[in-house]
Amino acid sequence: MSVTTQAEFAAALLDTDRAVPGGLKAWDAPRPERRFGVYRNNVAVGLVGALASRFPAAEKIVGKDFFAAMAHEFIRLHPPRSPLLLAYGDDFADFVEIFEPARDIDYLPDVIRLEAARGTAYHAVDAIPLDPALLAAIEPERLASLTFALHPSASILRSSFPAVTIWAMNAGEMELRPIDDWSGEDALVVRPEMTVQIHRLPAGGAVFLEVLAAGADLAVAMEAAVAAAPDFDLSANLAGALAAGAFTTIR
Repeated sequence: MSVTTQAEFAAALLDTDRAVPGGLKAWDAPRPERRFGVYRNNVAVGLVGALASRFPAAEKIVGKDFFAAMAHEFIRLHPPRSPLLLAYGDDFADFVEIFEPARDIDYLPDVIRLEAARGTAYHAVDAIPLDPALLAAIEPERLASLTFALHPSASILRSSFPAVTIWAMNAGEMELRPIDDWSGEDALVVRPEMTVQIHRLPAGGAVFLEVLAAGADLAVAMEAAVAAAPDFDLSANLAGALAAGAFTTIR
């Protein structure tokens, strides 16, 4: 099969509006439309299933039929580039953000980003989280100059919506109920051991961790966090990050 034929075959698999590529044959019929249709349907079902398995909370929010229609359009425009589907859908949130039928569900892309981060954390390399006792043993006058290495599974997500609460309600982590406070929520996603954890960060926590992740020392990170959230609590944020296993080393 030539490169051109392969490209036509792949494009037709993901776009039902395309005709069956020329040159194909079936052993029991002069034209293979029916067999190709079955194969095309199996590919589509498999890819929609892969997306649904990565984004179950998003599917629950919009319903199976809506999610499947949205996933079909994503697959048509963004076909897989690798036979490994572990990372397929990393850009699904960006697509949903401009998907017109989902425009009124403005929090949905951030929920999807949260679920994508969970998948990334799950497949990240293992690393032993920092023992809080190591930090406690350091002289107080040296604390401001410390730098922290984030756990390889860790990611920080910021949202203008209560994305953590919405995710938790649709992932079975919280009771489904009306949300009274629609303030934005930031999250730390991390897998310090075997289980991926999502932690809602307190005020200034996302800025604090982002600045530390960029290599700045504790004093600079604290200053940035206070500028973003005047009520930032260093002790509470640092203790929370350590308990979550967000760091691996200090320098």
